[in-house]
Amino acid sequence: MKLKTRELVLAAMLSALLIAAKQAMSFIPNFEPVTLLLILYTLHFPRMTPLIIYVFVAVQVLLYGFNVWVYMYLYIWIILYAVVRLLARWGSYLLWIIVATVYGMLFGLLCSPVYLFIGGWSMGLSWFIAGIPYDIMHGIGNAIMVAVLFIPLDKIFTRLKTTKGY
Repeated sequence: MKLKTRELVLAAMLSALLIAAKQAMSFIPNFEPVTLLLILYTLHFPRMTPLIIYVFVAVQVLLYGFNVWVYMYLYIWIILYAVVRLLARWGSYLLWIIVATVYGMLFGLLCSPVYLFIGGWSMGLSWFIAGIPYDIMHGIGNAIMVAVLFIPLDKIFTRLKTTKGY
């Protein structure tokens, strides 16, 4: 996949938006705009979204240091990307609310294989169970974020694509 210079610049700007938005919301546990923005990026800029995801992960490592969560981030956001790509043709406002909600509620389950490999079944299962309240909050936060911001941001990205030729 070869991106043009203007696509690389846009990918850098969208990466910066993703990172800044996450940092701005980081004081509220599991209420983050990453899921919403990655759904929109995948719908509007599918070729550059994997690059944006890995720039995001790299910057998160620079900000927070390397730890177990990095292994999760290497695949967890690509799973969301793949789901959105698979459902894009049937996509609707309601579908993206459902996808974001379910994704947030399954986030801990999707991350638990890392703990399964590190500490076996008991560690993977206990980590998942301990995180259920946060996963519920994550799903609710995603639902609210997508319900409120999807339509206006979708219009902005649609206009960006049509007027700037991305």
